[in-house]
Amino acid sequence: MIEKILKDIKGLFKVQDKAKFLKQNIPYLAFFYVGNIFSHHVRAYTGGDVIDKIFQGILELNTMSFLPSIHPTDILIGAGVAALIKFIVYSKGKNAKKFRQGKEYGSARWGTRKDIEPYMDEKFQNNILLTQTERLTMNGRPANPKYARNKNVLVIGGSGSGKTRFYVKPNLMQMHSSYCVTDPKGTIVLECGKMLEDNGYEIKILNTINFKKSMKYNPFAYIRSEKDILKLVQTIIANTKGEGEKAGEDFWVKAEKLYYTALIGYIWYEAPREEKNFATLLDMIDASEVREDDETYMNPIDRLFEALEKKEPTHFAVKQYKKYKLAAGVIELRRTLNHFFSEICTS
Repeated sequence: MIEKILKDIKGLFKVQDKAKFLKQNIPYLAFFYVGNIFSHHVRAYTGGDVIDKIFQGILELNTMSFLPSIHPTDILIGAGVAALIKFIVYSKGKNAKKFRQGKEYGSARWGTRKDIEPYMDEKFQNNILLTQTERLTMNGRPANPKYARNKNVLVIGGSGSGKTRFYVKPNLMQMHSSYCVTDPKGTIVLECGKMLEDNGYEIKILNTINFKKSMKYNPFAYIRSEKDILKLVQTIIANTKGEGEKAGEDFWVKAEKLYYTALIGYIWYEAPREEKNFATLLDMIDASEVREDDETYMNPIDRLFEALEKKEPTHFAVKQYKKYKLAAGVIELRRTLNHFFSEICTS
C-alpha cells in the first residue's frame, strides 16, 4: 500500500512536456492561495488548541485578510493543501474508467492538413511522398519522438492503376537515399536512370531473365564469416533441389551440403581474390573425379585438401571435406550445378 502511494506521488511530478505540466498545475495555485490565507487567519487567534482556532476562523471568515502571507507556516500549509488536492485528483483520474462519449461506433474520420503536418519534414526533399499534399519525413528521430513512424508503405492497386507512375517515380525523384527497385516491365531504369546518374547515383542491374543485360553477381564478395558460407550453401541447395527419388532424402542433402561447404570454404580462405567465384567452384567440381574400380584413387581436389590438412589440420574447409568423404559421391551434384550455374557464374 505504501509503495503504491509513493509511486503515485512520484507520478505527480513526472514532467514530459513542460508547457503541458504548467498548464495542468496552474489551477492548484488557487488552492495554495486559499490554504495560505486561511492559515494566516487561523494563526491570528490566541488561546485554545488548533481545533478551536480553526472553528473560530470558520465562524469569522468575514474578518479574513485576502492578502497572501509570506510566513513559513502559512506557505507550508498552502503548499500542503495544493499537494493534497493534486494527489486526490491524480488518484481519481488514474483509477477512473476512460469513456469516449459519442464514439460508441468508432472515431475514424478523414484527416486534415493539420493532422499530417507534425509528420512532415519542412524540407520537401527529405520526405516520402504519399499524396500530392501528404508526406512522411525520412528523419528517424524527429524533434518530438511521438511523431516518429516507420518508413514502410503498402501501395495496393490493380494493373494500370498508377502505382509506378504516381508513387514509385515521384519518390525516386526525391533522391534522398539509396534505392532498391524491382522493375518487372523494364521501364523504370530507362525513364529514371539518366536522372539518377546525373545526380551522382551508381546504378546496378540484376536481370534474372536476360543475363546478357545483367551485371554479374558474385556471392563470394559478400562472405565475411563461416556463418555466411553456411547461408550460401543452404541457398544453393534450396534452389538446385531436383525431383528425383533422392532429392529429398536427408542423407543425400547432408552429403551435398558438406561438399559445397568444403569447396566454398577452401575457395574463400585459400584462393586468390580473382578466383573467388562460381567459375572456380565449377572447376573444382569437374575435377572431383571418382573411380569406382579404384578406391585409392586421389583426384586433384583430394590432393588439394590433403596438402591443406598437412599445413593446417584444423582448417574449416578440411573438417567439412573429411566429413563429406564419409558420405556420398559427387556425380549427381556435378550434373545439377553445371546446369544451374552455367549462365550466371562470374569470371
